[in-house]
Amino acid sequence: MYKIPYADLRGQYNESKLYIDKAISEVIESHQYIHGKFTQELENELKKYTGAEDCACVGSGSIALQCALKAGNILPGDEVITVSHTFVSTVEAIVNVGAIPVFVDIDEYYQIDVNKIENKITNKTKAILFVDLYGQTPNIDALKIISSKNNLLLIEDAAQSFGSEYKGKKVGSVVGITTFSFNPTKNLGAMGDAGAVVGPKDIIAKIKMYRDHGRGEKYAYDEIGYNARIDNLQAQIVQAKLRYIDNWNKGRLKKAIRYNNKLKDYVKVPLINKDSLHTFYIYAIQTDRRDELKSYLNENGIGTNIHYKYPVHQTKAYEKYATNDLTISEEVCKKIISLPVYHTLSQSKQDYIIKKVIEFHK
Repeated sequence: MYKIPYADLRGQYNESKLYIDKAISEVIESHQYIHGKFTQELENELKKYTGAEDCACVGSGSIALQCALKAGNILPGDEVITVSHTFVSTVEAIVNVGAIPVFVDIDEYYQIDVNKIENKITNKTKAILFVDLYGQTPNIDALKIISSKNNLLLIEDAAQSFGSEYKGKKVGSVVGITTFSFNPTKNLGAMGDAGAVVGPKDIIAKIKMYRDHGRGEKYAYDEIGYNARIDNLQAQIVQAKLRYIDNWNKGRLKKAIRYNNKLKDYVKVPLINKDSLHTFYIYAIQTDRRDELKSYLNENGIGTNIHYKYPVHQTKAYEKYATNDLTISEEVCKKIISLPVYHTLSQSKQDYIIKKVIEFHK
C-alpha cells in the first residue's frame, strides 16, 4: 500500500534547494531581515512576471486583502460583495476594515455567479471582492462591466491562482487591484507566511505605508497602519521558487486533466473555464458520500482535504451575514473533497488514487 500525503512540500524544496539555500544564506550574511533590497527585488520580479504596474509585498495573503480594501477607501459601514465559498481570509478582511460582506452564490465553476451580483447592489455597495477559487478565474469581463456600470471598486483575491491567466493575460494585470498569498501550501509558497498586492502606483504607495505602521518616514506616522511587512527570508524564498512556477503549474494541470478523464463517470469532476488557465491549487471532486470516501482513502494511505467544510456564512463568527440564497455554496460544502494534485505526484501513485476512488464507488 502506498502512503501518499495530500501535499508534497519536501519534493518542491528538493527541486529548488540550490536556489533556496543560497537565497537564505544571502539574507543571513547580510543581517538585513526586513525591508531593503531583498523585498524590492521580489517586488520587481513580481511586477515583471504579472505585468502589473507596481507591487507591495506584505506579511500574508490575509493582510494583503485588508491593505487592498483600506487603500481602496473601503470604510466602516460600506458593503462589499463577495462569496461565502472561500477561505475565511476573504471575508475576514472585509469585516476587519469595518465593512459588511454581502454574499453571492457560486456557479458551476465554483466562482462568483456574475448573474446574481446586481440584485445584491445597494446604495451602500462600494466594492466587489471576487476569488479565483481553486486556481482559475471567473468571468472577469462581466465583473468589469458590472463594477464600471455601478461605480464599484473591483478587487481580485488571487491567493489560489498565482500564474493563472484570463484570456491570455497573467492574473495581476487583468484587474486594477490583485492580491496574492504565498502561504507554504500555495503553488508558489514561502516557508512561512507572505503575500503581495499588485496594482496602480498610487494604490501600492498607500499599501507600502500601511504595511509599515502607516509611516511615510521613520517615526512620522501619517495613517493608522499595520505591522504587515514581509520578512526578507520569505521574500528570497519566493523569488527563488518563482523560476519554477510555470512548470509546476503545468504539472498540476496535467494531473488534473488525467483525473478528470479517469473519474468523470464516478464523481463530479471540476469544470475548466476555457477563458482561464487553471493552475489547480486544489483539485476538488464532489460525491454524495464524501465523509465515507475520505475515511476509505485515508485507510488506504491517501491523504485528502476539504476545501471547504463549511461556507463562511455558516460559521459562528459570520452567521449574522447569512442569507437564504446561498444554496449551491451550502450543497457543495457537503460533497466536496480534495485529492493530491502536486506536480511531483508520480503516475503510479495517481493511478493508485484513481483506482481507490473508483473501487469505492462501485
